[in-house]
Amino acid sequence: MFKGLGGMGDMAKMVKAAQQMQTRMAEMQEQLASTIVTGEAGGGLVKVEATAKGDLTALSIDASIFKPEDKEVVEDLILAAVKDAQKRATDRAQDEMQKLSAELGLPADIKLPF
Repeated sequence: MFKGLGGMGDMAKMVKAAQQMQTRMAEMQEQLASTIVTGEAGGGLVKVEATAKGDLTALSIDASIFKPEDKEVVEDLILAAVKDAQKRATDRAQDEMQKLSAELGLPADIKLPF
């Protein structure tokens, strides 16, 4: 009955897979927005929380580091904690994307919008 359609069956599979991937990507975006990662610096004296999408949500500074002569050190620690949180957020997002790609049977090195 479907003789002569050539690759149309494959095309339907591809469209279905693309729709499935789009749905999963939206779910993953929501999950990343609600996943919290913590970056820290100075042995935990400065901590930053961010979503796995990279949005900063909290900053915690141990009171023991509040000395006027240490202002630059504190600023450096805050910057380091923010960078650590952002890196962890990026790593988490990449891990989730690799899981999704594997689940959908896509090549591991595929670059999807994210």
